[in-house]
Amino acid sequence: MWAYESVFYQIYPLGFSGAPFENDGVLEHRILKVNDWISHIKKLGANAIYFSPVFESDTHGYNTRDYTKIDTRLGTNEDFAQVCDNLHKEGIRVILDGVFNHVGRGFWAFQDVLQKRWDSPYKDWFHLSFDGNSNYNDGLWYEGWEGNYDLVKLNLRNEEVIQHIFAAIKGWVEEFQIDGLRLDVAYCLDHDFLRRLRQFCDGLKPDFFLLGETLHGDYNQWMNDSMLHSVTNYECYKGLHSSFNSMNMFEIVHSLLRQFGPENWTLYKGKHLFSFVDNHDVSRVASILNNEKHIPLIYALAFGMPGIPCVYYGSEWGAKADKREGDPALRACFDEPVFNELTEKISKMAEAKKGSKALNYGGFRSVVLTNKQCIFERKAEDERVLVAINADGEAYTAHFDAGCGQAVDLLTGQIHDFGGGSTLPPYSAAFWKMER
Repeated sequence: MWAYESVFYQIYPLGFSGAPFENDGVLEHRILKVNDWISHIKKLGANAIYFSPVFESDTHGYNTRDYTKIDTRLGTNEDFAQVCDNLHKEGIRVILDGVFNHVGRGFWAFQDVLQKRWDSPYKDWFHLSFDGNSNYNDGLWYEGWEGNYDLVKLNLRNEEVIQHIFAAIKGWVEEFQIDGLRLDVAYCLDHDFLRRLRQFCDGLKPDFFLLGETLHGDYNQWMNDSMLHSVTNYECYKGLHSSFNSMNMFEIVHSLLRQFGPENWTLYKGKHLFSFVDNHDVSRVASILNNEKHIPLIYALAFGMPGIPCVYYGSEWGAKADKREGDPALRACFDEPVFNELTEKISKMAEAKKGSKALNYGGFRSVVLTNKQCIFERKAEDERVLVAINADGEAYTAHFDAGCGQAVDLLTGQIHDFGGGSTLPPYSAAFWKMER
């Protein structure tokens, strides 16, 4: 699967392009801005892009009005087809947000129900009752996602709903040549629907990638051979930044051992979770970490640990935003990309990850672990890579049996000699590819 060997770049198009929050119905070709960022995305080392919602919606994209039409605030279907074509020409795969749990109040079928009520042929597309009322005083009750009545829950047990969604996905593949989907709130989706979706997509396009948004619990209930290929690794999201802020590397390494370690009880051995240090729903990592010198190191952990790393646009140069400022602050519009020292370091991690069997497919074994340092092994077939992190402001020398005398650091190209101990400079990371 191509996704397992990829580095993703996430863009939230409505914020990225500076679109107004409310859908004003005014056609603007804002999505074409992505064309100007393709060279930056390539230079960063990303070879796949995940677009948050692009289809016509009421406001933020997750309250869909029409699955077949690019949001007017972003442009036309032809505009987006051009963007996807340009990305594909540069070897960058494209996955879209599949928002199938719910739609917006402006969704055409729900509007038909509000107007025709019992006479609407779409009344069974939703979970509703004409004996109640809604927060909007519609004269009918309907289920909203987690109590949010601007998000109208779809009936994924209704065959017409399923076929409507499948037809939309088929259209996205034909029109935009997309390579996969990220399923919004996958933890809420009907499991039978997910199985049918997987079967449908498997027959639609070879290696069509299905990623699910999950929070906690046993990820195997969504990520398996009959459902999703991958899910978001929120279990390690907090552990990544918390380990640095509390100077306690035991926290993240414990989680990684639980997920991918060598023991038989390991939960996700051989699987590929979606790794991230921030995204459109949480504070940017530069606003979370107490010490800015830890920013490159948290990316080193995200790229070095098992999984599929994803970089959120803007965070690669250290942009800040706090969730307490509201979602629009997290989904900023930047005039142009920035390529600085942090971006350069991430690009080297990306190239190392993409070119390494061990980093793409290897297991996880802890080699050295202290509060401020960790060294762990990734091994696949005949390739071994040791990922080393020193979060301390002082140099650290580790003494351990490396199993060989020398290694090359994939991030610097320098030869590392294990004789006499391995010294890590302050605030440093290394990806040592071991000599046979």
